[in-house]
Amino acid sequence: MMLAILADALQIAVFPLFVEGGESPADDVLDLVMGAVLTYLLGWHWEFLPSFVAKLVPGVDLAPFWTMAVINIYRKQKRIVATMEGIRED
Repeated sequence: MMLAILADALQIAVFPLFVEGGESPADDVLDLVMGAVLTYLLGWHWEFLPSFVAKLVPGVDLAPFWTMAVINIYRKQKRIVATMEGIRED
């Protein structure tokens, strides 16, 4: 979660380097690294694909897509664990 927040904060705080979206080499490198690191840490999830594609569109990359993807994955995992615990109690 902290890595996703850090990446999104970096893209917003250092706005001039990332404003071009898909044409910015710094933005591309950061998004490739974040995609690889988050996939390594959390496994492959479809939530990463829209986050990666949205970062290629200028201006849209100001939304914290990496953070939203990680929060959505966490929420889904929490629901799965709660369901499995309910099954074990029965």
